[in-house]
Amino acid sequence: MLVQNKHLTTIWYEQNTDKVKIIDQRLIPFELKIIELNTVDEVCFAIKEMQVRGAPLIGVTAAYGMYIAAREKVDLKDASEKINATRPTAVNLSWALNKIMTSIKDINTNELPIKILELANQIREDDITNCNNIGKHGYKLIKEVYEKNDKPVNILTHCNAGWLATVDWGTALAPVFVAHKNNIPIHVWVDETRPRNQGFNLTSWELLNENIPNSLIVDNVGGHLMQHNKIDMCITGTDRTASNGDVCNKIGTYLKALAAYDNEIPFYVSAPISSIDFNIENGIRDIPIEQRNSEEVSHIEGLDENNKIQKIKIVPEGAQCVNYAFDVTPAKYITKLITEKGIIDANSSSISRLKN
Repeated sequence: MLVQNKHLTTIWYEQNTDKVKIIDQRLIPFELKIIELNTVDEVCFAIKEMQVRGAPLIGVTAAYGMYIAAREKVDLKDASEKINATRPTAVNLSWALNKIMTSIKDINTNELPIKILELANQIREDDITNCNNIGKHGYKLIKEVYEKNDKPVNILTHCNAGWLATVDWGTALAPVFVAHKNNIPIHVWVDETRPRNQGFNLTSWELLNENIPNSLIVDNVGGHLMQHNKIDMCITGTDRTASNGDVCNKIGTYLKALAAYDNEIPFYVSAPISSIDFNIENGIRDIPIEQRNSEEVSHIEGLDENNKIQKIKIVPEGAQCVNYAFDVTPAKYITKLITEKGIIDANSSSISRLKN
């Protein structure tokens, strides 16, 4: 996608320097900084501290982390376990690591770096293709609404599931980007989204770079907008989808789904197959929910009068803060899942057919 009219992706391998490079997303929208990942520890830091974030991108980063481990002659089993421990909820992390470890079982030690790099590059390319296909399938849903109403389509999204959460295109925003490129007028309502404000910091920044109209709202405005017919559809991403169609996504997604259900507004989830956990039958019961540092709740970052990024405390001294990063939306509140293979129902029978 575009940044100041130049195409950019979130992660790439630079062959002439043998470097893996990423955008440090902690600094967006105030600064665009490209950094290198040179060690397994740096990869773990990047995932844990959210220099990279979003389930698909976490998986791709983990794959390149295994290449770095092989290149630096680090024990691959140890590296895989260390990377896998960085974040518990996004299933793409273990999916990518398992794919690497399974594929190299019979590979000669000297050939491991080359083989793993090939696998990582392929996982990256597949992610781009899959997200583009999600965009094409989801575009049809937006086009139907536009052709029916003949006015700009109002879409509510939650948190950031744009291209910054993947390699390129994104998941929830991929249909928006494709629709925009096909000249369908769109307006996006962007949740803030607390505690890390990824809607304000990331989603709005992406949309502005693509010249897509959007309005920033605090997290709790969505229901009001739905009651007053200002939203045509909701589209979110997913960090892990259970085999029964339950969707785990950024905290607050469940509340948006409830509001959409009550107001008879379609609630779609863009779900790459790599984010589906076929081994989990009940998302509410079985998906692990990450609890992050309470400082993400008690403090907030922004630009001061000198254009310096500052962190300030916003709660009373001694306040106890709890930071659940995700919640689970039951399948019954999800209108459809948008996958790279097409639009499907959020139930066990439809999801099971995606296995092969």
